[in-house]
Amino acid sequence: MKIPKSLLIDPEKNSVYGAFAVAVSIWAFSYSVIFGQILILAYYAVWLPLILVDYRRFLRHLSSAWLPLLFAAYICFSVFWSQAPGVTARTSVQYFSHIACAYVAARTVSVRTLTIGALIGIFVVLLYSLKVGNYSEDVLDGTVNFVGAFASKNQIGFVGSLGIYFCVVFLAFYRRGRLSFILAVPVVLLSAYVLVASHSATSMASIPAVLALVALLAMSKLLSRRYRRVIFLIGAGLLVVTAFVALNLGLMDFVLGLFGKDSTLTGRTYLWEQGWNTVQKSPILGVGYAAYWVQGFAEAERLWNEFYITTRTGFHFHNTYIEALVELGFVGATLVSLIMLRTLYGHVSAVIFKAWQADSVILFGVMVLLLIRSFVEVEILNPYIMGSFLMYFSFFKLVRLPVTRRRRSPALEPADAAGGETDWPRYTGHPAGAGPS
Repeated sequence: MKIPKSLLIDPEKNSVYGAFAVAVSIWAFSYSVIFGQILILAYYAVWLPLILVDYRRFLRHLSSAWLPLLFAAYICFSVFWSQAPGVTARTSVQYFSHIACAYVAARTVSVRTLTIGALIGIFVVLLYSLKVGNYSEDVLDGTVNFVGAFASKNQIGFVGSLGIYFCVVFLAFYRRGRLSFILAVPVVLLSAYVLVASHSATSMASIPAVLALVALLAMSKLLSRRYRRVIFLIGAGLLVVTAFVALNLGLMDFVLGLFGKDSTLTGRTYLWEQGWNTVQKSPILGVGYAAYWVQGFAEAERLWNEFYITTRTGFHFHNTYIEALVELGFVGATLVSLIMLRTLYGHVSAVIFKAWQADSVILFGVMVLLLIRSFVEVEILNPYIMGSFLMYFSFFKLVRLPVTRRRRSPALEPADAAGGETDWPRYTGHPAGAGPS
């Protein structure tokens, strides 16, 4: 039986396969530590073979991916100055292949399909965590938190916050009939329960802010492009002023207190200080990608011991930029910051300065969520993690692919024979008669 290519790689027709692939990916991101390499192989299997279906599709506009490719090349080259070259070599290849999977996903899956697949995957992941039902005591603040099948409350809290986010945007932008609402309700209820039970302050504080921002961008559709620009500039200025005043008046401590945190963020500020001290030893290039948290290295062993990490794995500086500075120096931290800023600006500019699009609103909300979390978590620097996959998916979605139309018979199209409309592929939005792409 021959399967049409469009059912696999056409974003308008592959919703079934695309949603399945996204759901498999989310399961792999969540539980590959538990189930082993089989989930990672499944993650590769749903994305990388699509390149063979139509390789021209993925070579088209490949130059637009130069920034992520440059960052991937840099982390691979860090093996030459890494203090743990074996670990760096293995992990950098994994990260590069992870970016490749996100690239394939962005070229073949629509944002609507991503949303549906994420909802399916998150629902199954959270159901499994409920079945496992593990709780963990935080030795630093003395609280007992639901972690399910995850290693920490922050990981399951992130999944819960994504479940709420994708449910809300699905119902707001992609809902088709009452059945969509009925199917989405169990996901949002389960996600909300897990989020509250995990007591993840980062997730509980970030998701309301992101949803409020998405609501404002959704309402901006009612305004003309001119008024959108004015309101955006005024709003951005007010946000900066509000943040400055909040920091100087001590409102940050008040907000932290609402979530049971103090000004040290449960020891995070001490971790940041230790990370910054390490940066001073190799500020330009860092110690090498994934070469700091290595068993047997004195500094890593000391911090694991101080924070009661008995497994001696899965720990970080709880700040994306400090983690990047330690491992990759100022060069690497600059590159990853540029990727995030380019993605954020690209999607918000599409909403504010161009034609309003729901896809850009949704991906901008995802990026804002990752930006907020980047100051207290590390979710975009590692392979096989939901945060890094979503960031690169959002980056690669900035490029619009040309729409290819079927070649029509000259006998039925006299205009073509007369030099009128051609049957070459062309970019969406170009006038008729545009030349070959």
